[in-house]
Amino acid sequence: MKKMIKYFLLFILAGTVVSCDRDKDNLDAVDDIVGLGGDTWERSDIDNWLYDSLVRPYNIQVKYKWDQFEFDLNRTLVPPDEAKIIAIWSMLRQAWIQPYIDEVGAAFFNKYSPKTFVLSGSNAYNSNGSITLGTAEGGRKIALYSCNSFRVRGMNGYNAARDSSFIKQFFLQTIHHEFGHILHQNIMYPQSFKQVNPALFNGGNWINIDDATARKDGFVTSYGSSNYDDDFVEMIAIMLVEGKAGFDAIINRIPSGTSINGTTRAQAQAYLRQKEAIVVSYFRQAWNIDFYSLQRRCRTALERFI
Repeated sequence: MKKMIKYFLLFILAGTVVSCDRDKDNLDAVDDIVGLGGDTWERSDIDNWLYDSLVRPYNIQVKYKWDQFEFDLNRTLVPPDEAKIIAIWSMLRQAWIQPYIDEVGAAFFNKYSPKTFVLSGSNAYNSNGSITLGTAEGGRKIALYSCNSFRVRGMNGYNAARDSSFIKQFFLQTIHHEFGHILHQNIMYPQSFKQVNPALFNGGNWINIDDATARKDGFVTSYGSSNYDDDFVEMIAIMLVEGKAGFDAIINRIPSGTSINGTTRAQAQAYLRQKEAIVVSYFRQAWNIDFYSLQRRCRTALERFI
């Protein structure tokens, strides 16, 4: 029995050697195996622009060629319009990247900025009725949706009342929101932020509340009322997108009276001012960034497009 097993194993090994040699010979005889080389295409003017404008200076890759596996497979999405790619990233480079670089330097931005962006042409609708504006994976990859609706001043069909709000919310607010998460995941914001109005968070019910209602309880947006972290980064995003005057206007427009939770106008305004002060202090102490100076840069850059 031992001899039989020994011969059987030798036979298997010999067959394996022969089989490997035969496969190697076949591989050497084939110049190309169709389907194993991945998708290829000629570099276009878009690819060249993205490489020169984003990859070389910031090591940021933008994936606009369609790949459904970059998104949740249960979403019905469409590819981005390639005619919009350079316009979108021209705006983001000037209104998001450049203000940070001018304020605190390229080394800071290159260290903390997300390195991969994937683009969808359409919205991502959720079962609860909300729309996902962007998603982030570990602070390194961000998906941006609704790119095909992008219009800025000077583009055909631009409507200031419609498109300026879209640009602020779907693109810059999303970017500033996700970048804010990256910052506080590296250096946590003060615990005092969680003590401003802790009893008023709406959790998952935020979808049933509009921004105006949330502001009556001292939240800058309805999404900010969902949890502490998103409240913090929504404050950053809105303050940078709206500028100092715009943020002051949000606070001043809170109507008189009390909210459904019993918060008075004066209390709601005080909550937002306390959060503003904590955000400003956090940027100074954690990152040595003058937030109000960064805010002016971001708003001035945005106004060129809306």
